[in-house]
Parts: sequence; structure tokens; C-alpha cells
Amino acid sequence: MSKRPQPLLADDKPLKSSAHKRRDPTQPSLLLDPMPLRVEPALALLKPSPPGDPRLIAEVKFDGYRGAIHIEPGGVRFLTRGGHDWTERFPAVADAARQLGVASAILDGEAVVLDEQGRSDFGALQRSLGGRGGKLPSGNSVFYAFDLLYLDGHDLQKMELSSRRHLLEELLDGREGAIRFSEQIEGDAVSIFNAACEHGLEGVIFKDPDSPYRSGRTGDWIKVKCIQSESFFIVGYEKSAVARGGVGSLLLAAHKGNGLQYVGSVGTGFKSKDAAELREMLDKLAMKKPPLFYDGPRKNVAWARPTLIAEIEYRSWTNDGKLRHASYKGLRDVQDNAAVLVIEA
Repeated sequence: MSKRPQPLLADDKPLKSSAHKRRDPTQPSLLLDPMPLRVEPALALLKPSPPGDPRLIAEVKFDGYRGAIHIEPGGVRFLTRGGHDWTERFPAVADAARQLGVASAILDGEAVVLDEQGRSDFGALQRSLGGRGGKLPSGNSVFYAFDLLYLDGHDLQKMELSSRRHLLEELLDGREGAIRFSEQIEGDAVSIFNAACEHGLEGVIFKDPDSPYRSGRTGDWIKVKCIQSESFFIVGYEKSAVARGGVGSLLLAAHKGNGLQYVGSVGTGFKSKDAAELREMLDKLAMKKPPLFYDGPRKNVAWARPTLIAEIEYRSWTNDGKLRHASYKGLRDVQDNAAVLVIEA
């Protein structure tokens, strides 16, 4: 293993900021760069196979709620991908952030709940919060930090990823509590991806170590999934006299052009309690006519306004544009800024 570089924020060699900005009067203690109120997250671009660039670093793809921890002189905030304050839902994470010993910082990462094998479990995370829209404090969640955007008066977004991660690792200093460092996985991309799939992980994220932090899907970060998973609108359900909760299957749709396209149904992955709750929510959103062109069975179908967003695992697509071997994972919260799949027109 190569010798680790020295900390970049040593007292004798402070970072140089870009063009000096007027000091923010609400943040008088900051010496250099004003602390952003919020940073739009960098997002990974989905690819069907591992990339061939040997420079890229690899990390586990987590299955939880993307968020940013803001440590400020006035306190700690947990902001979701959509910019909502969920600090009260992750009290252990907030407490751990207060113990980091820095005046100000922004950590980018993902809040998860781990199963017995140490894998992130989105359904377990949802249950710990009280279901979709739930506001219960999650007592067993963990925040895996994978990037550092701001530290003690320095905006780090223009710094290369490898240096930001070095500073983050130094900051977390091997902690194994409610905030943990997302470790880099060593090896070639194909071997890493195959091993991740064999261990039942969600997938792998590959990142350019020389890249600055850029919001949106720029291609600096690439994700490769072991099992395909996307978000879809629930536009109705098939009634059943024998299935749990009276729900035989959920009818799903994706964005296409200015409307929606039916992508099939899912009848597995939800328990009796889930089905009963889903039916209650969908009945409150009931519609007499389908909200899209529908070419499936029409007997015993109940339609609903496309409001609820479900996370669905699937193996592949059929030739006529339907999901194959779909399984329900849970509901995405609208406040998490869940991105419903867009089918190219």
C-alpha cells in the first residue's frame, strides 16, 4: 500500500480559495469561503456494465436516503436530496455529527439501515421511519459518508475527489458509529462488480478521482447495478378476494414524453400489512378512468392518481416494454425527490 499523504489542511499550508467573496454577515467566524446553505447533489449515471477506465475508484452502492450533513456553528442539519430537513428523523446521526470536533462541514452520503449481513436494506429503513411519509426517529440508521464538500471555512468542491476523500477519512478517523466512512474497494472493475453481486449488494459506484464536485449526472460518477431497481408511479391495483389486503398486484407507470406509459404490474415483495396500507392510500386517490393508455387486463382494476412512487426491483424488460420478474421494495417519499424513470420517447 502506498504511503498516505499528509493532511491537506495543515496549519502551515492552508488551502487557497478561489476568487474571494464578500463575507457573509450571518457567518462572521468563517475565514475564507461562505458555507453554502445547500449543495445540489452529484448523481451517478447508470451504465449496464463496469467501466474500463482503470483510474476510477469504486465504492459500494447503498440503498437508502441520500443526504447531506451540515455542521454549522448554530447546530447540525440533515438535508435530503430534495433539500428537506430530516434532522429529527436521524437523531443518532445528528449526535455523531456533533462529536466530530469541527466548526463547520458538509458531508455527502447516504443514510441506511443494515441487515444481519451488513447490507443496506431500504425496506428496513422505511419501517424504522414509520413507512412512507413517516416521521419517527430512526434509531438504528447509519450514515455512510463518501464525500466532503466543505470544511472549517474552506469550500472543497473544486478540489479533486481523491483529496476530498482523504480529508473525509481523516475527519472520521475510523469511526464505526452512526457516521462511517464509505471505504474504497480495491481491484479491477469487473472483479469488484462480480463480487458485489455475489454478496447480494445493490451494486457499485465508480468515480473519477481527479474530478471536482459537480451537481447532477455529469458522468464523473457511474453506477452499475447487480439487480435493476427504479422508481415508478403506482397508477392503480388489481383487486383480489384472496390476496393479502385485497391487492393482487400494483399497476406501474413511467414518464414518457408529456405523459405516462404503463410498464406492467408487480405482485410480490409486499406483506399483508404493506398491502392493506397501500390499498387504503390508493383508495383515497381513486379515479374512474385510467390516467394513461392501458393495454392490460381490465377486470377488477381500481385506478388511482399517479401520486405514490414505488421502488421496484426487476430483472429485465420484455419486448413490449413491460417489467420482467418485478418485486416491490417500498414507497419512496416525495420529499426524497424520488426520480421516476423516464422512458425515452
